Amino acid sequence: MKKFLVEMSARHVHVTEADLETLFGKGAKLTPKKDLSQPGQFACEERVDVVGPKGTLPHVSILGPTRSATQIEVSATEARKLGVAAPVRESGDVAGSSPCKLVGPAGEVELSEGVIVAKRHVHMTPEDAAAYGVSDKEIVQVKVDTPERSLIFGDVVIRVSDKFATAMHIDTDEANAAGNPREGEFVK
Repeated sequence: MKKFLVEMSARHVHVTEADLETLFGKGAKLTPKKDLSQPGQFACEERVDVVGPKGTLPHVSILGPTRSATQIEVSATEARKLGVAAPVRESGDVAGSSPCKLVGPAGEVELSEGVIVAKRHVHMTPEDAAAYGVSDKEIVQVKVDTPERSLIFGDVVIRVSDKFATAMHIDTDEANAAGNPREGEFVK
C-alpha cells in the first residue's frame, strides 16, 4: 500500500476575529508567515503566551485563517506544564475542554474552554480516501518506520474533505516517541 506524509503538529492557537482584536488591537489582521500543507492554512507572524494555573507556554504560534471559536492545541506534556486536564479531541471540538488565558501585546483573553490535545488524524481528499479504502470518521491504525523507534499508532481518525491535502498529523509527544517519522501507511 502506498505511503503518505506524516507531519508533526506543534502547539498552536486558532483565534476568532474578536479575540484577535483583543490580543493585537482594533483592526488587527493575521500576517501569513508560512503556508502549511493543508490548503488555505498558514502559520502567522503573530504569537501569544498561553497561561494556565501552573505555567506558561510563551510565544505560541497562531494559525490562520481566523475561526469561529478560539482553540489551543497542545501536547499532553504541555498540558501538564500549563496545569490543565486537556482532553484528547478532534480539532474544533472544544465544548467542556480546559480553560486558559491568552496574552498578546494589546490585551488578554480569558477562555472558559478551548485547550485540547488534538486527536491524531489523517486529512484525506475524497479521491485518496477511496484509493486507500477508508472513509470519513473511520478509526484506523497507521504504521511508521523510523530507525530504532518504529511503531503503530492506533485510534487514528480519518478526516475526508475536498478542502484537504492528504497528510497525517501527530503532536510533538507522538512524533518524539516515534523518532519523528516522515511517512506512514495504513495497517489492514
